Order: sequence, then structure tokens, then C-alpha cells
Amino acid sequence: MTSPTATLLISCPDQRGLVAKIANFIYANGGNIIHADQHTDFAAGLFLTRIEWQLSGFNLPRNLIAPAFNAIAQPLNAKWELHFSDAMPRIAIWVSKQDHCLYDLIWRQRAKEFAAEIPLIISNHPDLNAIAEQFEIEYHYIPITKDNKAEQEEKQLELLQTYNIDLVVLAKYMQIVSGDFIAKFPQIVNIHHSFLPAFVGANPYHRAFERGVKVIGATAHYATADLDAGPIIEQDVVRVSHRDEIDDLIRKGKDLERVVLARAVRSHLQNRVLVYGNRTVVFE
Repeated sequence: MTSPTATLLISCPDQRGLVAKIANFIYANGGNIIHADQHTDFAAGLFLTRIEWQLSGFNLPRNLIAPAFNAIAQPLNAKWELHFSDAMPRIAIWVSKQDHCLYDLIWRQRAKEFAAEIPLIISNHPDLNAIAEQFEIEYHYIPITKDNKAEQEEKQLELLQTYNIDLVVLAKYMQIVSGDFIAKFPQIVNIHHSFLPAFVGANPYHRAFERGVKVIGATAHYATADLDAGPIIEQDVVRVSHRDEIDDLIRKGKDLERVVLARAVRSHLQNRVLVYGNRTVVFE
């Protein structure tokens, strides 16, 4: 096994000497930096960085790294996160009736393409329960209507707490998650079947066909209270032609949705995504 590492994701007002201050914190404590990347958004006046180092030989025990770094971060007015590579995030996948993204995520997790556990599937339909049984994952059917939405979302939150979930992935969950829910559990990645901001909302392939587009896309983004308007993590497109019917667009789009969602989930789990405002930096 590879040696465990620690990763800092940092954003702060841009100023001189930031790289040296952060790197010196790691060097002074005996750390060996193995990855470092940075970006400056000059319009926003922000410096953003991801720095990863080996914990082997690092002088500070894990429980003291955060308070020690906070002493450096406070004078810089920095927002920051600390992550450890051997922590095993727990994912809840939310679905409706379509199974392509669900299968893809489970297969990739079982193939160890990303390090995470998937102990829970939640759906507003019973249709995909057989998949959960096949892979021995707990499946909870929670139907949602306009009248019971608040009550059912409370049940969903309780399940996330019961299963110690770190990340929710909306893998073709065809329901709008309320702003109240997102405020209580903001770690939600959604896949939308268009190249946002084009064709927000329902039936984007049908609307793309009506407009005669030459490319269709898929977008993975963090969920926010504004529909399909959260910070974008990953996008891609595929060409279509005048010969393609709506079914062809849907078929090509499903292939794209699988790949885009998987890339976004992997980037999130590897702590490569730094959100600021309604934008992201995704470090390679």
C-alpha cells in the first residue's frame, strides 16, 4: 500500500509569499511534498492551492495538524480543508428509474477506481431494488410528492446520519432537492444531462433536438438551492448530426453522463475540487 498522505485545500486573498509560508509549514515539520498545484484568480484577488504530503516522517500527529496550520491560516484570512488519503468516504447514491449511472458508479467502486464505500441507495421508486440486492447494498424506497416532500426529506437526512454518509451522488435522481435539505447536507454531486447553462431543467435532450444542436453535453455539479446552477465540477460533449433522432441523443447522452459523473466523483473523493463562490478549481 502507498504511504498515507495529507492534503490541504486552501483559498485566501492573494499576497506575496503564500507558497513559501504554506510549503515551509510542511518542511519545518519534516514533511515531504509529493503534489502541489496552485491558481490565482486575479479578478477575484484570490489565491487557491492544493498541496499533498506524505505523513510518514511528519513530526505532527494527525490531531495536531489542523490546529497548527490554523495558526498560519488565520493571519492570511484563509479558508481551508484538511484531508487524509486513508480516510474512507461513504457515499449514498440517489436514483429514480434509470440505472446506467448507478451501475457505472458501483462497477468503478468495485474495480477500485476510487476509494469509497457505497453502503446506501435511496430512491423515490422501487424499480432499482434488484440492483441493490445484487451488490448487497441497503436500498430505501422513499416516495416523494408535493405534499410529503419535507417529511420525506427528514427521513432521508436521518438515513444519511445513520449510515454516516459523507457524500450524496444524485445519479439520475429525478427530483428537486430542497434548499432546506442542501443547507443541512451540502455535500451533493448531481449529474445533469446537458452542457450547462444550456437546457436547464427537464427534458434537455428533447429541447436540444428541437433546436437542432450539433453537440450535446453532460454536466456534473454541486447541488445548490438554485436548480442546475451549482458550481460545475466536470463537463463533456459529443457531436450529434441531423440524422440523429431523440433516442440517439438519449443513447449518446447516457454514455456521456456515466463518464462525466465518474470523473466528478473521483475528483471530489481525491480532494481535488476547491469551490469559491459559484466556481470551482479542479486540480489535476
